[in-house]
Amino acid sequence: MTNRIEITDFMDSNLDIYARLSENQLLHYDEPKAGLFLAESPKVINRSLDAGYEPVSVLVDMDQTDEETKAVISRCGNLPVYTANTSLLSKLTGFPMTRGLLCAMRRKELPAVSQICENARRIVVLERVMNPTNVGAIFRSAAALNMDAVLLTPGCSDPLYRRAARVSMGTVFQIPWTFFETDKSWPEKGMDCLKRMGFETAAMALKEDSIGIEDERLSKAHRLALVLGTEGEGLAEKTIARCDYTVRIPMSHGVDSLNVAAASAVAFWQLGRGR
Repeated sequence: MTNRIEITDFMDSNLDIYARLSENQLLHYDEPKAGLFLAESPKVINRSLDAGYEPVSVLVDMDQTDEETKAVISRCGNLPVYTANTSLLSKLTGFPMTRGLLCAMRRKELPAVSQICENARRIVVLERVMNPTNVGAIFRSAAALNMDAVLLTPGCSDPLYRRAARVSMGTVFQIPWTFFETDKSWPEKGMDCLKRMGFETAAMALKEDSIGIEDERLSKAHRLALVLGTEGEGLAEKTIARCDYTVRIPMSHGVDSLNVAAASAVAFWQLGRGR
C-alpha cells in the first residue's frame, strides 16, 4: 500500500529535497548522519534498492503508469509518494525527469580504502574528475569491463549525484567505491597506501616515457591501480612522478588524446582481458 500525496502547491515544504536543496546540501542533510541523494529512473532506483539503500520518499509524474514504475514504487513500501502533473514537476525540479520518477535515498557511511581494496586486483583511481557525466560513464565502463573498485580523490564529482548515477545506469551501486579522506591524503599518503597493499600504479598521461596500454608489464601485474586525471589538465605532475608507470593509448590521424571517460573504457578493456 503506497501513501500517495498529490502536489498542487509549488512551495510545499515536503518537496524541498527535490526542488530547493542543492546536491551538496543533500550530501550534508541531517549531519552528522550520511545525508541524502536523489536516484532518478526505475533502473537506477532498482539498483540502489538492490544495494540496500533506504528510500525516504518518491516523486512521480501522475501520468507515469507503466508497470516498471509501478513495480519500483511498490518496493518502497508505505513511504510518501508525491505526485504532480508534468508541467508542475518541470517547474519544481528544474529539469526533465527521466521516466518521470525520482526517489530520495539515505546515503551509507563510506567504507575505508583498505576495505574496498582488500580482494581487488584491478582498481581505478580518479583524480579530481569533476564532471558528473564523466564520473558516471567511467563507473559504467569499470563495472562492465572487469575493474574491481573505484577510488576517488577529493575534488571529484560525487558518484551519487543525480546525473552521475543516472549516466552510470546505476552501476555506482554495483561496483565498490570510496573517497580518499582529505586533500592532504593525496597523492602522498594515498599512493603510499596503495603501495602498502601491493598495488603497482599506472598514470594515464602523455609523456615521453609513456608505455603503451598493451605493455605486458601491466597485464602481468598482480595488483594494478590505473590513475586517471581531471578533464583538460590531466594528472598532477607530482602524481605522475609517484606512479610506477606512465601509460598512453596509441592514437592515429594526429589525435593526441581521448576524453577521460572514453580513455577509461579503452584502458579497462585492455587491462581486463583474460581475467
